[in-house]
Amino acid sequence: MSQNKESVKKYVDAFSRSDHSEVLSCLTDDVEWVIPGMFHVKGKAAFDREIENADFVGNPTIRITRMIEEQNVVMAEGTVLSPRRDGSFLKGVFCDVFEMQNAKINRLTSYLMELNRK
Repeated sequence: MSQNKESVKKYVDAFSRSDHSEVLSCLTDDVEWVIPGMFHVKGKAAFDREIENADFVGNPTIRITRMIEEQNVVMAEGTVLSPRRDGSFLKGVFCDVFEMQNAKINRLTSYLMELNRK
């Protein structure tokens, strides 16, 4: 596995544990995180504030089902299950595009689709 893919796996595993310091260790200082149509944050401090969301409790279950890499871009597909504060669950699929710099995440674009919200 390449260093870039290892960094992405480390990031996803840390995010699944809400381990802020481990997540931040995977990022460049000037990291950007974009969820099109929802938000765009820049820098580690802003990224750190988005790791946990007041609408959710506990830790998400995140599974990568496929990862591909070309040059300094890693794309990861997968599933996410996260308990909401109201007792329901976010069940979704994602495709994350990681732009890497020296085996650290410099830009993350997340495409997330929620499935069967009830």
